Amino acid sequence: MASVPRDTDPYASFYPRWGRAVALVLAAILLGGCIIIAVVVEGPMASAGNRASLLGFGAFSAFLMWRLGGVRADVNPQGITIRNAGSTRRLDWAQIVAVRFSPDDAWVRLDLSDGDTVSVLAVQRADGARSEAQARRLAALVAAHGEAPEPRP
Repeated sequence: MASVPRDTDPYASFYPRWGRAVALVLAAILLGGCIIIAVVVEGPMASAGNRASLLGFGAFSAFLMWRLGGVRADVNPQGITIRNAGSTRRLDWAQIVAVRFSPDDAWVRLDLSDGDTVSVLAVQRADGARSEAQARRLAALVAAHGEAPEPRP
């Protein structure tokens, strides 16, 4: 049996194309630059403490970029798992009331039944037409799975 192409699979993971690439390239540049500077610096700034601080800054910056580059949203028939830069959150489809992605929004936002709003950094405006298609696919999933079953008397 032939596999379903990634673009037509409604349960394919959401992820930013350009955001991931930019974040990972920046992580490599930051960490590499800090390592090079820590190795070649001479004079009064070449103390062990300064070198360690620079390496620590490079490692921390690379970690932040790695987290930003790792944002994604995984979907299945039960719900969505959103991995943003600072947190991971699991939602059932019935918890999602609306999907918002206006031209002024940098990323998709989900309105929840408890009044909360959750950002989905995996669908970013920077991806252009691809982000519009991903937002429509996410909205279709919410529409298809979003209603909670009525309780039986």
